Amino acid sequence: MFLICFMVMTTILGASSHSVEDIFKSHEVVPDVVSEAPNQFLQVTYSNGLIAKDGVELTPTQVKDQPLVEWNPADVSDYYTLIMTDPDAPSRSKPTFREFKHWVVVNIPGNDVAKGEVLAGYVGSGPPKDTGLHRYVFLLYKQSRKLEFDEERVSNRSRKDRPKFSAAKFAEKYQLGQPIAGNLYQAQYDDYVPQLHKQLSET
Repeated sequence: MFLICFMVMTTILGASSHSVEDIFKSHEVVPDVVSEAPNQFLQVTYSNGLIAKDGVELTPTQVKDQPLVEWNPADVSDYYTLIMTDPDAPSRSKPTFREFKHWVVVNIPGNDVAKGEVLAGYVGSGPPKDTGLHRYVFLLYKQSRKLEFDEERVSNRSRKDRPKFSAAKFAEKYQLGQPIAGNLYQAQYDDYVPQLHKQLSET
């Protein structure tokens, strides 16, 4: 009975045997995106029930809609910044547009992303054809307080200010420190990508 309970709990906890640091270093998120890995995993779940974690491969079609992002513990009196970024634009071998900003939400109270301030609307993965796997990295920063962000707001129909973003420089500018949580998945081209590129060319 004890063995059965142990196996069930192990399954429920999802129990990646690897730490965030292991995952970030093995996928070279450290040092390509951040200099230090966070201590906890972000929980990133898409509407189709797929979980983005540990560098798993998902398709652009599967991640086209904004995911649910959660973390623990989250104090409702604290504010957070959430970033999703692609360091492999246009390809991992030649990342001349590193990084591509996919999503930035700031002044998130607790872990209620919907109540945060959107600086860059969510856009899913759009890796160009024949560029292989791209890494899509989620980072969470704890703010010292509610902040004023001097950034142009970008809708999910615009690519303005998205290329050549730097999560690390953004964090440095607003004194966010190192990320406290993170995760990533990988994706490569599929038939949805041209539709996303068209969406981003409308403005």
